[in-house]
Amino acid sequence: MDVKEIREYLPHRYPFLLVDRVLELVPGESIVALKNVSVNEPFFTGHFPEHPVMPGVLIIEAMAQAAGILGFKTMDKKPEDGSIYYFVGSDKLRFKRPVVPGDQLKLEASILSEKRGIWKFAVKASVDGAIVSTATILCADRKV
Repeated sequence: MDVKEIREYLPHRYPFLLVDRVLELVPGESIVALKNVSVNEPFFTGHFPEHPVMPGVLIIEAMAQAAGILGFKTMDKKPEDGSIYYFVGSDKLRFKRPVVPGDQLKLEASILSEKRGIWKFAVKASVDGAIVSTATILCADRKV
């Protein structure tokens, strides 16, 4: 999926759209996506000017957005159908190394379970094969 198709499945827009490309997607199972981290990202202006580091909360958000695409594709729904995916929680969240300008963040998510519109995903982010972050996240599918 390119960014044009990604925008059909995520309601986010610049500067908060954090998925640039989907490399692999198996509905009902898993997704592999990319976020190219540029020095021009607006958050680097203040985080931190002399030592730019991607904020951890945005790494979590990028993983959640990849999971959201997987969820929407699995349900065969889009936001334009009146559905929205809310990030509602995380467990076992860990950060292993910083993400800096020039990195390409590989985002992976797999479905663990779904009950009454609450989805549980195993997610991880890596750069050049080195794990950056791992977590279990919860997302809720709700009507807009």
